[in-house]
Amino acid sequence: MNRQTQEVEPGPIQMAKGSGNRRILSLATSSSVAFVLYSFLILEPVGKCFMVEDGSNSLGLTFSYTLQMVQDFFELRTQNQLECYVDFLQIWDVMYAGIYAAMYCFWIMYFYHDRRAFLVVPVLAMVADWAENFVEIMLINNYLDSNTISETLVSVGSGLNMIKWVFFSLIYLILAVGIRTKIKSVLRRRKENRIG
Repeated sequence: MNRQTQEVEPGPIQMAKGSGNRRILSLATSSSVAFVLYSFLILEPVGKCFMVEDGSNSLGLTFSYTLQMVQDFFELRTQNQLECYVDFLQIWDVMYAGIYAAMYCFWIMYFYHDRRAFLVVPVLAMVADWAENFVEIMLINNYLDSNTISETLVSVGSGLNMIKWVFFSLIYLILAVGIRTKIKSVLRRRKENRIG
């Protein structure tokens, strides 16, 4: 029996799987484009209303924050800037989290066809982001109403922020392993084709 008679034509299941992979890749690519466009065309311009030249422009971008950091962040801004920041956290940052969670989910689906349990990681990152935003909004409202900052709320918000960054680290690890596995698989197939 020669090699040609041993080769089997791809069946309907393999063809359907290949078609599904292309569809998921298309969704992953589209969501990545949406993420970049949203970041630069919407998120960045909308966020200019609370930006300052000196100091941090987002508590959520630090791994954790302290009472002093929150106080400095608030004192550097006017009431209008803080109200703008509340709008940003309530609307634009919520949508941003939804977009990045979808993007990461599609890429994980592409790299890990049979391990959908990994999808829980970007979803939990999104939920932690939303929860941390909610705590920040409470902090700002308390500050605007009574000029006080709750140390308990700062601790809760900082803890949620750390959890969010831990989930992000897991996402990047999952994707890095997925990319490495995909590259090795492609190189192995090419080597087998050359030998065959």
